[in-house]
Amino acid sequence: MKHHPALTSGNVAVITGGADGIGLAAAQFYKSLGMDICLADVDPGKLEAARDELGDILTVVTDVSHLPAVEKLRDKVYARYGRVDVLMNNAGVARQCSSWSSYEAWKTVIETNLWGVINGIHTFVPGMIKQESPGLIINTGSKQGITTPPGNPAYNVSKAGVKAVTEALQHELRSAEGCQLSAHLLVPGFTYTGMIRAFIPEKPEGAWTAAQVVAFMAESIASGDFYILCPDNDTTRETDNKRMSWAMGDLIENRPPLSRWHPDFQAQFDEFMQD
Repeated sequence: MKHHPALTSGNVAVITGGADGIGLAAAQFYKSLGMDICLADVDPGKLEAARDELGDILTVVTDVSHLPAVEKLRDKVYARYGRVDVLMNNAGVARQCSSWSSYEAWKTVIETNLWGVINGIHTFVPGMIKQESPGLIINTGSKQGITTPPGNPAYNVSKAGVKAVTEALQHELRSAEGCQLSAHLLVPGFTYTGMIRAFIPEKPEGAWTAAQVVAFMAESIASGDFYILCPDNDTTRETDNKRMSWAMGDLIENRPPLSRWHPDFQAQFDEFMQD
């Protein structure tokens, strides 16, 4: 398969949340292409293990919710490699909360999942534009940021924000004269990562591996896709399309919010999914 020109031997990839899950799988893939790698993560132990596995890479302990830490990350990358060709804003956390409880959980999730992406964009994108070469910004979103199911509002809000930020970023990049960067929204399906492993010790049959997500991502980017909407072993693209269509229909048809989970609309939703 022919890859995007940024995914070339000797080019440099920076991955936040890179010591586990999708981030680590992406590092393994980029490394296989001969790229130089910088992994950023809050967990020094996992970073050390990743470095032992991948060999000659740069690892930087980084809390992406703090702009100075991300600026320090950038400075270390440029000091070692002199350029950045792929920025993967992938760091993320999940915390249980409700709309009116667990304020600290809300802060942690929003600051990491959304502000972490914004900090990465503000810190790295200007320099990447100045390189005047093909480059990629890949931001990890979530289907929960699109259909916003009940039960985890802070996570939903953070990922809905990532979607909006990435859409705006891509519009601005494509409108900038001579810019060779493109932004992409990675939307994994059910993927067995460290975040999921904390709640489910063994990989469910329905889940994809992180490596499957990365392979799908690379193929989608090569095809020019902005929305990298991943299926999994249980959920097809057709199912995702119908769920997203129903969610937007709440607004268009003036149904109650999250009507998919509303008892008065359950039968109607089930019929819609079977059509």
